[in-house]
Amino acid sequence: MVHDQFTATRRRVLASGAAVSAAMVAGCIGGDGGPGDGGLLYTQEVNPEGDFDPVVSNDAYSSQVIHQVYDGLYEYDYELELQPKIAAGEPEEERDGERYIVEIVEGAEFHNGDPVTAEDVVHSFTAPIEEDTDNRPEYDFIDVDGTEAVDERTVQFDLDHPYGPFETLTVAGYVVNQSVRTDDRESYNRDPVGSGPFTFQDWTSDEYVELEAWDDYWGEPQPELESIRFEAAEDDAGRVSQILAGDTDAIATVPPADWDQIDGEEGIEVHRTRSPSYQYVAFNCNEGETTSPEVRRGIAHSFSMSEFVSSNLGDSATPMNSPVPPIVDELGWDFPTDEWAEATPEYDPDEAESLLESGLDDPDSWNPTIIVPPDDVRIALGELIASRLDELGYDAEVQSLDFATLTDTYISGSADDYEMYILGWTGGPDPDVYLYNLFHEDNAGVTQGHFYEGSGDFHDNIAEARQTADQDERRELYVSAIDEIVEELPVMAAYSEHNTIATQDYVTDMQPHPNVAYNPQLVSGENNVTLEE
Repeated sequence: MVHDQFTATRRRVLASGAAVSAAMVAGCIGGDGGPGDGGLLYTQEVNPEGDFDPVVSNDAYSSQVIHQVYDGLYEYDYELELQPKIAAGEPEEERDGERYIVEIVEGAEFHNGDPVTAEDVVHSFTAPIEEDTDNRPEYDFIDVDGTEAVDERTVQFDLDHPYGPFETLTVAGYVVNQSVRTDDRESYNRDPVGSGPFTFQDWTSDEYVELEAWDDYWGEPQPELESIRFEAAEDDAGRVSQILAGDTDAIATVPPADWDQIDGEEGIEVHRTRSPSYQYVAFNCNEGETTSPEVRRGIAHSFSMSEFVSSNLGDSATPMNSPVPPIVDELGWDFPTDEWAEATPEYDPDEAESLLESGLDDPDSWNPTIIVPPDDVRIALGELIASRLDELGYDAEVQSLDFATLTDTYISGSADDYEMYILGWTGGPDPDVYLYNLFHEDNAGVTQGHFYEGSGDFHDNIAEARQTADQDERRELYVSAIDEIVEELPVMAAYSEHNTIATQDYVTDMQPHPNVAYNPQLVSGENNVTLEE
């Protein structure tokens, strides 16, 4: 059975089930590799990198562990709306968006019994800048010298300039224990002390992470599960085999090709929700033939992205024509998505042939390399593009690289390494995450490898949009930038893949969260996962 969370009505139905399941007694039905009675065995797609300190961690799979161990100052609900967690209420804005004041709740504690203080919050938001961690770009606008603890429970954030997404993105940061962390940062990264519903117990690289429920959790609700064990199966077939054989309680990401089989299996349930994920085909605009916009449009006309999404992902994804996922657009942005859809190249082999012949400097020896991550769908997309180019007389090569090698390769800017790459991005509910990180020149060779130079005010508009708090002004700046992206195609938007989880039917109240880093969402105001007897 498929459990959709595409509508608020469905969410309310599932949320009401939480009250029932909370009364159930946790059983001992966990997967064979599970940690014991009342414990959930959860199989991730990829092993976490092993950074469990939110100040330094920068991968989604470590974040899925972090989310169970830490509480955020604010946290996203299932509508991607921020709700106070350690904060006592909404941020108070001053100085035209250059200062925010947040009061934290009384009674919040860390696992070691230390109270959560304003100093802990200040450290959590300024340490990425002071220590120049990979997370620095997410906090770089904070004025480190000005941000301070006004008193034990009041934090004053001063910004170097107004930052539009501060209230929708930044305040969702997790709060670390300053004294324990600064005493031994390396140890803290491997044995973190948070204030969330689960405590960190054990970790072995490339094998497992084990957490236990914190009996004295300060927040509500109390966790129903006794423990969680994270293991990983990077290949889709491995995860599918485990859930079908009953060797795990839950798997992340149901492969579209296996959807019908898993959904039809007695005793297994499939859960699905939309997400702010964004998959794309990027062109090397730094070197090689794809520096030509005619070549890029020729490639885009050589195949049908919409047909690919329909045939390979079905109901597991939504086609996209811009870099802003539909679920983000619906949060009040109202972008001209129909216009961008009309401007997106459709399958037209004659137009593709004409554009490639006129745009290529050396068509007789053009053999582009397409690099893709090791998942079936993106490999299939790369192979589709290669086969269409082959039909037009060009010999494209698809290279499937593990994530670490791919991320080292796609930022080289060398046409010898790649002329196209297929990747994805997932962020929060604000266009800044997708425009600044993936298109602004500051991030060329960092989080994007297309190196698109833009024209006119392209980069200035993206920068200006993040430095104003006025959403109408920001919208116009983003529309201008995306108009150019759709026309010039440094990147071709592909699809937004839904977050999916498959569980054994004794796992109750599982609701995949739109924010993939929150999954599995086990304890929240809207659900509380248990194992039914």
